[in-house]
Amino acid sequence: MVTESQQGPAKSEVDSRQEEERRLHERMEQISRKLIVLSGKGGVGKSTVAANLAVALAAEHFKVGLLDVDIHGPSIPMLMGLDNHTLATDGTSLLPVMLSDSLAVMSIGFLLAKRSDAVIWRGPLKFGVIRQFLSDVAWGPLDFLVIDCPPGTGDEPLSVAQLVGRQASGVIVTTPQELAVSDVRRCITFCQQVSLPVAGVIENMSGFVCPHCGAAVNLFGRGGGERLAQEMRVPFLGSIPLDPNVVCGGDSGKPFAMDPATGPAIGAFSEIVRRIQQGAAEAAAECGTGGYDGKRGASECGHDPTPAHHGSCR
Repeated sequence: MVTESQQGPAKSEVDSRQEEERRLHERMEQISRKLIVLSGKGGVGKSTVAANLAVALAAEHFKVGLLDVDIHGPSIPMLMGLDNHTLATDGTSLLPVMLSDSLAVMSIGFLLAKRSDAVIWRGPLKFGVIRQFLSDVAWGPLDFLVIDCPPGTGDEPLSVAQLVGRQASGVIVTTPQELAVSDVRRCITFCQQVSLPVAGVIENMSGFVCPHCGAAVNLFGRGGGERLAQEMRVPFLGSIPLDPNVVCGGDSGKPFAMDPATGPAIGAFSEIVRRIQQGAAEAAAECGTGGYDGKRGASECGHDPTPAHHGSCR
């Protein structure tokens, strides 16, 4: 006698999985570009870069989503001034928190009753909630979805890379010193192994300019990120100097990109954002369709708008 368990999953379970796959595919197809922000090491300012990247893109009149998948240490709610917000639903979908008409935010932090609450989950639970954030959140049509991953190459980055579908690329954040660079090198290898194109490397905390005398001091060294990009044959997006305005903005819940008139970091960051946009537009132009030209919409030819020859040729 063949039991039900030997026959395989019940039809209802198969139907449910197919419905989940359909919903995930439909959500992701509405998003033109996914930027997965990664680092091989904690403490390099990855979440700050992710938050300000989303703000800067929204300021350019793009429709942007910001997804925090750092399950054990969600920083995005505090960085964006959304600590007191909770998750809402319309009955069928989860609703992201709207920071503005053009910027939607989602984080596991919106599910926590207190900032001090710890999330103690193993891999399958983390995969499940990341999948839900991608498939069940009412993102709507977006030009960019910026995804803030935890440090390293574990469950969360792997889950995101497997689920987001096409037109995704990694933005790698490091600091200049060799200790950080050696870990970030593994992060680029991770992208190559999971066929995730690398949009480029950002060197954060790259020097400090004294606000009184203007002298530059390289507290953590300089140039490590650029040398890494050359070594791994991926684009170098730029360097962001240490700037007290970045710290104040993060602590107050007002990312420094919201105030483009202040500090040395904003000029460098603006150039990084320009290069990310330019890389996407140039790659789409190579298709001959002009599908992504810095305006709404993904390339109609299905080509990933990140230059494949920059590091992660499929």
